[in-house]
Amino acid sequence: MFLVATLVLHWDREHVNQAHVVLVYLLLVLGGSVSGGRTLGLTLTAAGLIVIDFYFQLPYDALTIDVAKPLDALVLVAFLTTAFVTTALLAEERARAREAERRAAEVDSLGKLGAEILSTASGEDTLAALAALIRNSLDVACCRIYGADPEPRLLVVSATDAKPGPLPAAPDAPSLAGFFRDPVPFENGTNAVMTSLRAHNRVVGLLHVSDVKPIALDDARRRFLDALAYYAALAIERLRLVGEADRAAALNILLASVSHDLRTPLTTIKALAQDGARHGETNALAIEEQADRLGRLVGDVLDLSRLQSGVLPVAPELNTAEDLVGAALRQTSALHNGRTVTTDLDLDAPALVGRFDFVQSLRVLTNLLENALRYSPSGAPVDLSVQRAAETLVIEVRDRGPGIPAGEHERIFEPFYRAPGAPPDVGRAGLGLAIARRLAELQRGSLEYVPRPGGGSIFRFSLPSPSL
Repeated sequence: MFLVATLVLHWDREHVNQAHVVLVYLLLVLGGSVSGGRTLGLTLTAAGLIVIDFYFQLPYDALTIDVAKPLDALVLVAFLTTAFVTTALLAEERARAREAERRAAEVDSLGKLGAEILSTASGEDTLAALAALIRNSLDVACCRIYGADPEPRLLVVSATDAKPGPLPAAPDAPSLAGFFRDPVPFENGTNAVMTSLRAHNRVVGLLHVSDVKPIALDDARRRFLDALAYYAALAIERLRLVGEADRAAALNILLASVSHDLRTPLTTIKALAQDGARHGETNALAIEEQADRLGRLVGDVLDLSRLQSGVLPVAPELNTAEDLVGAALRQTSALHNGRTVTTDLDLDAPALVGRFDFVQSLRVLTNLLENALRYSPSGAPVDLSVQRAAETLVIEVRDRGPGIPAGEHERIFEPFYRAPGAPPDVGRAGLGLAIARRLAELQRGSLEYVPRPGGGSIFRFSLPSPSL
């Protein structure tokens, strides 16, 4: 095109205005810059400058800038400046367009990836898709994703044979154990880089990327990789939660099955013990007591299984705190052993009425009173108070026992919890508080532990109390 334009203009150069010549070559420079980029544009600029001076400025067919003709020199300078600036601007716009296309592709990839994470049935498939996307986006040979729970282990590998050359040796999971404790940032310029995968403010895994050549990440690629790393962390966390849910479901099934199977032999043992007691057998009473103890344990295990499965019925309705407290005191009267339970009901406030399941709430409060009486020193009173706070009924049970260590305040509500230093057999399985909290939550209430000033414990049982 450049040659054709030159031949046509040269054929009639005696009648062609210099301005028209300059405009033609400017158009050629623009076309070359658009199609071939900065290099072709600058090449055409230099060629156009030479051709204009050689063929279309007097004296013809000679490379010279006549200072006696400043307008000719101005034409050449204007052409050079305009062509150079235009070429630079076009090259910059082309670069911006490529960056915009790349970012659009990244956003599209992230959108598809987010949809896949939400819809896929397998966390392993999500991690595999992530590893492949990271490898393809960075144009590297290998991407590995490691998990941190329950111990460091390799979860997925995405590799390609399209890049010949030696890869850095793959690290084994145990050698990376230290990196799971401390966050690791990406470092540019090496053949193998890695970063920590964090979810919910904790390290859940590691991302390891390697290639046959040093890996360089600009700011845009780093941001994109940070987003992918976050998706990978969420996928790892999802794997962990699904595993825990599966284990919990299997445990619930086992507990329910064992509990049902134990009830029949326990009933038989108790009936035989009662028959033996009527015939004067000395050990019959002890056997019956132990059968009752095992029966309570089996009942607690079965109820815990039902609570965790969401099948234990709870029917909240309007009840008064006075009735609940009175029933709890009657049920625990046999455990007082010289201890007193002082009650403080705020009768000056609006009616102490709440919306709760009376039977299940009674079970919660009875459990709290039994624990307080069991762990309180002889002669030390247990305080029971009820007050209304906004639309909540707050019941507190305070004791003067040893209290709970600072690091165990939430663990006491875990199933089968046993306090550090507790004797191996205290007649309890550690299920009472776990069941009590779950029963409170099912009624849109709560159960929490607070250290008592001066020593001891406060258990705060809150229930909904709508305004009447």
